[in-house]
Amino acid sequence: MPRLPRKYNDIGIYHIMVRGNAKQNIFIDSQDKRKIIKTILQKRNEELFSIYAFCIMNNHAHLVVKELNESISKFMKRITTSYAFYFNAKYDRVGHVFQDRFKSEIIKDEPYLLSVIRYVHNNPEKACVMSKEKYPWSSYNDYISADKNLPEVKEILNIFSHNTEQSIEMFKDFSNQIERRDFLDVGMDNKNSKETLFQYIEGFLKDNNISKIDLKNNKYILQRNVLIKNIIKNYNFSKRTIAKAIGINRETVRKMSKEPSP
Repeated sequence: MPRLPRKYNDIGIYHIMVRGNAKQNIFIDSQDKRKIIKTILQKRNEELFSIYAFCIMNNHAHLVVKELNESISKFMKRITTSYAFYFNAKYDRVGHVFQDRFKSEIIKDEPYLLSVIRYVHNNPEKACVMSKEKYPWSSYNDYISADKNLPEVKEILNIFSHNTEQSIEMFKDFSNQIERRDFLDVGMDNKNSKETLFQYIEGFLKDNNISKIDLKNNKYILQRNVLIKNIIKNYNFSKRTIAKAIGINRETVRKMSKEPSP
């Protein structure tokens, strides 16, 4: 399974999207959707992350989360592995359930956070499935009902007003406004942009608890070689671009690609 690029920020809040392998439906019936939501909430209750919003569609899902005691790479692996085991067992199949690991984008500020939450909740309407109020597989009704399963909801509603009733009405109004920003979507594929290359390198370094400077140290030659091989295998960048992005000699990249010198 190719590993997608990852970009981290200091705040640790992200919009995450996972989708079915080959764009297939992986949340097929109500039981499947209940299962993935239950899995997400179980991991959240282990204090691995906070969750501000979610929406489960048939072939993909959106989450808005904040890192707590684990990186998004680690807790998303826990979630997807658990669900994949359930899905393969239920439908008597083998192989990948999710396409790649997951996609993510950083939440830059409070207005962006609110816009992302609105976008996530409006997915059923965008797909012409049903209104967000009637859609049972998102966190929207946690925001507009008195029975709130997510403690994080109060944090978001307080942005609008500290008066509960007023904040809910303001949130409803905000949710019905037209969203003009572009966010992660199932049709997006920016695999060959340089930004994704830098994001991938940052995510790899964080996952392996090393720095870019460490890649020049022979102590970390194994990690460096794995990084180079992954980039060569999954992306279409020149050796010069890869070497510059990693901060190493181009000859090192050439050797990893097993091509003769010109």
